Amino acid sequence: MNKMNLMERTQSMAIVGGSSEPVGQQQSSDIPKLSNEALKYLEDLVPEEDFKYVMFDDNLVTVSDTGKELGEFTVTVEPTRYKGLECFLIHANSHGSIDGVPCGTSIVCYVSKCLETLEQHHHEYVKLENCPLDRKTFLVRQSDCYTINRTITQGEDVQRTTKTVPVEHMRGFISEGSNLLLHRLLIEKSMEDDLQFISFDSETNLCPATYTRLDERTQTVENVELRVYGIERTINSSVDLPTSWQSYFMKDGHLTNRVQVGSPVTMKLAKVPIRIERDEETPKPVFEKKNLSWEEDLQLQSRFLDRKEELKSDHATYMRHHPELRALLADFLQFLLLRKPDDVLAFAANYFAAFSTSMPDPSPYLASNAPTPFPASRTTTKIEELRQL
Repeated sequence: MNKMNLMERTQSMAIVGGSSEPVGQQQSSDIPKLSNEALKYLEDLVPEEDFKYVMFDDNLVTVSDTGKELGEFTVTVEPTRYKGLECFLIHANSHGSIDGVPCGTSIVCYVSKCLETLEQHHHEYVKLENCPLDRKTFLVRQSDCYTINRTITQGEDVQRTTKTVPVEHMRGFISEGSNLLLHRLLIEKSMEDDLQFISFDSETNLCPATYTRLDERTQTVENVELRVYGIERTINSSVDLPTSWQSYFMKDGHLTNRVQVGSPVTMKLAKVPIRIERDEETPKPVFEKKNLSWEEDLQLQSRFLDRKEELKSDHATYMRHHPELRALLADFLQFLLLRKPDDVLAFAANYFAAFSTSMPDPSPYLASNAPTPFPASRTTTKIEELRQL
């Protein structure tokens, strides 16, 4: 088998594939953008809820199309801190051997709770006897840009490149590390439509990355039939053919199957993982509204009568301790019945204003202008005759 055929087969064992030939710098006019659906999906994420059950390990075996075991694939997600910021540490490894040639990929990535990649180390290797290939990519977020350093070693030839990408061009960027976390989120918080994010192709050129939901199917693991849910991710490189990966998951987010479309190598779940225990909230009880008829309920009627006697006794005690209350009310009612005003509220306000310490004292001379309490006397004939004398 020649070196080119071996390279094509080892690419499918890597977490990301593609050609290793260098290409030109990407023009700013070709920078892709994420779709509105993808932007809304990111904005609707609630870290306290949606990321609650994504921290666990995945362990798969890599097999050829003939069923021969070639290696293993593992993914771990755990909470951590990066420069004081709460985030997730994603560690992925794919190692094995094809035709006696060791090859694989490893990723160490720090991802924020809004799926922003803070730092990523990506290492790929194929240990050919005469011309080993080793490719390392280091990505780190600065204050206003991302810096990408690459070192490609092929035999004795070493190539080093460095480039920067403005932060505004990386909005919606999904790295290989955050992609593993995003897949779990897409199972936990399912998507309604296809989502287009931004990612790197094999030469770190920004390009669209689309996520499409696949039809549900069943997968047998250890004689256990599992219902699995699929997602297809496609990297639409501007300098190479599109590359797609199909991944299937259990309902709780555990990866069960992963394959690069067109590759004879598949990553499969060999052992059913322990189900993630979830804190299920106890549903609140629902009580039907009942018509209250306390007269027909002996218990309610008894409580009503007891409360009634308690209030009457309390009120009577208060009135015994304040005898002035009875005299004040009796005086007011007598005065009210004598005057019989049309506006009882205004009359009561004027009557009780005299007892207020905050009201100013009225002038005694104003009483002469007050209306007489005996209006009929003004029409008496004898009084008018006395006034004319």
